Amino acid sequence: MLAKRIIPCLDIKDGTTVKGINFVNLRDAGDPVELGIKYSEEGADELVFLDITATHEGRKTFTDLVKRIALNISIPFTVGGGINELSDVERLLNAGADKISVNSTAIRNPQIINDIALNFGSQVCVCAIDARFDGNKWMCYTSGGRNLTDKELFLWAKEAEERGAGEILFTSMNHDGVKQGFANDALKHLSESLNIPIIASGGAGTMEHFKDTFEEGKADAALAASVFHFGEIAIKDLKDYLRNEGINVR
Repeated sequence: MLAKRIIPCLDIKDGTTVKGINFVNLRDAGDPVELGIKYSEEGADELVFLDITATHEGRKTFTDLVKRIALNISIPFTVGGGINELSDVERLLNAGADKISVNSTAIRNPQIINDIALNFGSQVCVCAIDARFDGNKWMCYTSGGRNLTDKELFLWAKEAEERGAGEILFTSMNHDGVKQGFANDALKHLSESLNIPIIASGGAGTMEHFKDTFEEGKADAALAASVFHFGEIAIKDLKDYLRNEGINVR
């Protein structure tokens, strides 16, 4: 079995790391370059950088900031936000990103997944999906959780895989920032129905939540933000805990 990955996430707004609850009420979480260095040194397996207002504001991701982070870290680096065409992918890869995350653009123009996979390889393409459970089914949202779409989570994730996505990064909007655990039932369904890695996002509050998403949710990686940014959980302590619980981590 592949080792499970621990991934801190930098949600960037106006060049600063922020964190909210259920995608709203954002607060400052620190300098993204300093946080990136810290997580790289602490043993994070990867780093995700999401420019969360780029799509909504109709602009490109902060390339200079991506460059500065990439120069200072030694772990795989995924970048997303405001990616609309292949030239954006190329620009960010040239700036130091290892993978590109597409979300809103992929829903509006699914062909971009095929194009990224064809031109740069499936391993570069992470399809991020923000979805909310409405009491009946999981529906996908775009523009940082602002706009409801007609895409259903499991059908869209399957289509993304078929188009060439190398990973699915699923964020439960219901669980985001609430710190009550990940959406493990939905994650388990994704893991069992797809053949590509699933990254769990939204809901980390304790070390047990990471254990649960690996065991119950069958997630391949767990992404979190505030518990790392605000010093509630140290990555080394988390990995030691998971190893003691019999979970294979890097």
